[in-house]
Amino acid sequence: MVQIIIGNKGSGKTKRLIELVNSTAEASRGDVVCVEQGDVLTYSITHKVRLVDSETYGISGYNEYYGLLCGICAGNHDVTDIFGDATLRIGSRNYDELADFLDRVSVLSEESNINFFFTVSCDEADLPSKIFEVAKKI
Repeated sequence: MVQIIIGNKGSGKTKRLIELVNSTAEASRGDVVCVEQGDVLTYSITHKVRLVDSETYGISGYNEYYGLLCGICAGNHDVTDIFGDATLRIGSRNYDELADFLDRVSVLSEESNINFFFTVSCDEADLPSKIFEVAKKI
């Protein structure tokens, strides 16, 4: 399952993501991972969550981001949930590329039985409708 939190800058996406990450970590019987750009969430996310800074690994663009997610899935079969903050900054502001990325992640989610959650900083009306065919808005 792929879910997205949509809103413009300052709308509370990251705060909502933090709450979701922490509550998921408490309930999960496996491992929870959160991918971010920079170290913004270091003191907001519980220590039970594996926090991954995309900048540490030089991740830039949706293909590299997808590769990182695949590596996380392949490297740890106990992962139940993966969260991604700052999706457009890690990938790009090209919404068609975002749609393709989410489509690929949807397939990965089904194959690995891992739930994915991403924040997307934009107006919902700007996103192509095909995004909502593979990702549920929360």
